Amino acid sequence: MGRMEITLTELEDAINFWRTRKPSTGEARVLCAEAAALAGPYAAMIMNHRRATDEAHLPEPARAAVAAWRQARQAVARIKD
Repeated sequence: MGRMEITLTELEDAINFWRTRKPSTGEARVLCAEAAALAGPYAAMIMNHRRATDEAHLPEPARAAVAAWRQARQAVARIKD
């Protein structure tokens, strides 16, 4: 399998997907585990002025969150077709 990149926009979409699917709860308004896993790489990309990053460099929880987001996005696309 070839190298797979994720763009900053895609990462933001994935964070928003998880925030919608699993909203923050409690007084602290803590992000769900998936959104929290993506927030670090998202911030790093912004701080380093990166438009995309290799998914292999993401921590495992972030890769899992991206994979589940992509699966959900593909499922919606199949329903629309």
